[in-house]
Amino acid sequence: MARHDTSETPLGFVAHDHSACQSGALAAADRRCAARGVQFTPVRRRVLEILLESHEALGAYDVLARLDAEGFGSKPPVAYRALTFLVDQGFVHRIERLNAFIACTDPNESHSPAFMICRACGTVAEARAKAPLGDSAARSGFQIEQTVIEAEGLCPDCQTGARP
Repeated sequence: MARHDTSETPLGFVAHDHSACQSGALAAADRRCAARGVQFTPVRRRVLEILLESHEALGAYDVLARLDAEGFGSKPPVAYRALTFLVDQGFVHRIERLNAFIACTDPNESHSPAFMICRACGTVAEARAKAPLGDSAARSGFQIEQTVIEAEGLCPDCQTGARP
């Protein structure tokens, strides 16, 4: 599987083979679940598929509405349990600013993501957070367990008027 280097050009803002993006992420999730001995249940898989449909973040209730329409259940714990599992496994990230979730663009390895959120169209691009915070933390003896960096602005298409 070809890996997109998210440290260079964030995947949400560039044209790419989205079906390969989706199938690669699902294959990575299958492999990692098998290697870790955790269950990638049909509901968990479907939630990941829903999030992989676009590079837009979805709220838990948006995911739940889709699950309900497809016969997976209408109770909030159905969506929240699946989302929690996917976040814990590194297949999905939570966008704090939007109180929403997005599929990871590089589920093959652990990393600290940084998100650029287009305030006009809602597209979210994931990049890798750079090391300076980690370097500062190491010098001060602080052990970082999780980093979330989120920036809001306009994507290239919305800046040029290419998106409605």
